[in-house]
Amino acid sequence: MSLLNASGLSLVNLGEPTDSSRRKPAELKELADAAAVALEGAPAEEIAKWATDTFGSRFCVTSSMADAVVAHLFSRVSPGVDVVFLDTGLHFPETLKVKDIVIRTMNVNVRSVRPRLTVGQQDGEHGPRLFARAPDECCFLRKVEPLERALAEYDSWATGLRRDESPTRANTPVVAFDAKKGKVKVNPIAAWTEDDVNAYISRWNVPVNELFKKGYGSIGCWPCTRRTKAGEDPRAGRWAMFEKTECGLHV
Repeated sequence: MSLLNASGLSLVNLGEPTDSSRRKPAELKELADAAAVALEGAPAEEIAKWATDTFGSRFCVTSSMADAVVAHLFSRVSPGVDVVFLDTGLHFPETLKVKDIVIRTMNVNVRSVRPRLTVGQQDGEHGPRLFARAPDECCFLRKVEPLERALAEYDSWATGLRRDESPTRANTPVVAFDAKKGKVKVNPIAAWTEDDVNAYISRWNVPVNELFKKGYGSIGCWPCTRRTKAGEDPRAGRWAMFEKTECGLHV
């Protein structure tokens, strides 16, 4: 069935499926391809509403809690939405503080998803400080696998990816089909600039990780994150000793 979005553009919307009729990958790809065209240039709120209207309970938001912009955006559009937080066991206290504020102040359902192994168990099985020797393996164990497990019950999820964050994200679409996961990935603020993000934070008093005020340009797990220097790419402080710019969640 073809519907019109708020901008008058035609969007494919097949309706939320029943438990016995989960959408197949081909259907999800059709939805994503149509939405990518129709929603390019649309306000973030419109993209968010399309996602929650289309996928209903089979949709979630993911948040690193560097800030709570996307979680807040969806709380306005779809109160009670699931927000998945990957609790790696290696987060800065400031990151966990943002998560706690979101739980207390926003109408969302925060789901903290943990790795199968604690940090101590991982040290025992793979040796200590795996993050310093094999960061890709560490990221897989503590982020990638937990996310795949968390997304199993969903057909679509939202991220806070933006095109201006790094060259590897410059072509981020507002909606895409992730063939590896077989799910629809929604990036409602893909076209936003840092100024847009700051304006939203100021308008809605959105919680932000305090580490940004201490010289950090991008915030992940504490062992693999350092302060950035003047003029550096915001993500230069991530895995600074390695030729690595992504944890694997978005590649």
